[in-house]
Amino acid sequence: MIRKALQSFVACAVILISSCGDSSKESDPAPVVDPREETEVVASLKVMSYNIHHCNPPSRSNFIDVNAVVNAINAEKPDLIALQEVDVNTVRSGNMNQAQELASKLRMHHYFFGKAIDYQGGEYGVAILSKYPLSEREVHRLPVKQGSGGEPRILATAIVKLPDGSSVRFASTHLDAQSDPTNRQLQIEKIVDIASNDNLPFIIAGDFNATPGSNVINTLDAHFRRTCQVCAGTIPATNPTKAIDFIAYKHPRNKFRVGSHKVVNESYASDHRPVVAVINIEE
Repeated sequence: MIRKALQSFVACAVILISSCGDSSKESDPAPVVDPREETEVVASLKVMSYNIHHCNPPSRSNFIDVNAVVNAINAEKPDLIALQEVDVNTVRSGNMNQAQELASKLRMHHYFFGKAIDYQGGEYGVAILSKYPLSEREVHRLPVKQGSGGEPRILATAIVKLPDGSSVRFASTHLDAQSDPTNRQLQIEKIVDIASNDNLPFIIAGDFNATPGSNVINTLDAHFRRTCQVCAGTIPATNPTKAIDFIAYKHPRNKFRVGSHKVVNESYASDHRPVVAVINIEE
């Protein structure tokens, strides 16, 4: 009887240990997979690029109006957004994490902030907001000529996982603003180098601080296709005279096509107007 009781106790203990596993690890529950999730074909992506001027309307000094930026974006309902001049926890913006706040208000909970510089107790840089999950979020430091006084600039990239299981690399950038184009040229060449080593479809959007016909945009055009060839002005927002904000792409199998491109008629929220393009994806 004792031997049988002991055998029974050992068997129960084995079962119990097997079911509990390592208590230091919390096992993830089995994912619930929507059968449509891997079969829904994404026929197009609506992309926006927007320099938001840290949510400070130029007509209102020292005033932060996040809702104005939210309304401008919501009116277009993009799938992917590249933002520039984003404040995170800076004094001038009331210690607000603007990337997080915008993502929350827009219900685009997949987002990534890339810091370019430390600023007023917080950080300043660019951001990516996405309707779809993001992975491999990276900040690439862009070159600045020594002694030029140029502000550090970055390229923020992330992989966007689409519902049909395919992936796209999406990037947001803001190139040097000095009148001398030396730093911008160095930066666009670095971006081209980064993109040339990537086998994924690649969409880049941002404030390039350069106009069509310049060496900077000619370099961009040699490796990407812009969604506009004759581009409407994006700055200043009240009466645009220059196009410096662009969306561009490359695809290893040449499956992207421009469905539409426009500059949004929004002149209050920022000193730039938003740019929106629909990029069709061929099967």
